[in-house]
Amino acid sequence: MNIFLTIYNALLYQPMLNFLVLIYVLTNNFGVAVIILTVLIKWLTNPLNKKAIESQKAMAEIQPKIKEIQKKYKDTPEKQAQAMMALYKEKNFNPFSSILLLFIQIPIIIALFQIFKGGIVIDPQYMYSFVHLPEMINPYFLGIDLSQPNMFLAVLAAIAQYFQAKTSFTKQKDGKESKEPKDKTMQITDMMQKQMVFILPIVTLFVLFTLPSALGVYWLITTAMTIYQQKKILKQNND
Repeated sequence: MNIFLTIYNALLYQPMLNFLVLIYVLTNNFGVAVIILTVLIKWLTNPLNKKAIESQKAMAEIQPKIKEIQKKYKDTPEKQAQAMMALYKEKNFNPFSSILLLFIQIPIIIALFQIFKGGIVIDPQYMYSFVHLPEMINPYFLGIDLSQPNMFLAVLAAIAQYFQAKTSFTKQKDGKESKEPKDKTMQITDMMQKQMVFILPIVTLFVLFTLPSALGVYWLITTAMTIYQQKKILKQNND
């Protein structure tokens, strides 16, 4: 357990903490420091995020073939699984891309929570020798105390999450729904996706309402950048 904690501190917590403090010292604005840190994290995770979005697009494109396979091998699950894997390989589709991005985001959120909790009180032992630690950090940004929960930022982040989830839904290239009846698996998948469009914003709202609003700033900016990236990639695919 100690080795994982050491790796976590060395690769995530300390670099993020020190970069945040360094930017704060340079700008004397905690909100700006949080925004710049958010953009940096987004840039570093961009390849994974791009892969996840392209995976969503690929999933939409191969839906008709998936339905054909499910119909053809509905009584032979083993052959159906083999045909699915062959299709994924042919189309270079990785169904676990989104899950991998989620696993990357979770420790980042945890590290940010640790940084922001307790009113931005920083333990000097985690600071690099070349980073000057100010006596006090002013957590206010545009009149908002980023060390405390803020309903306004939580609502904005939840709204952004709704549009991000909605943008994730990609239709077939011709934009028309198939007239063929869907099997139970596809019906369940469609139902879950439609529910997630509303569940994710609700979860976002309740989570951010209890956490420091600096996390709300991170969530809002990250989600807005993801929406832009999704629309850009999907537009390229439709051209």
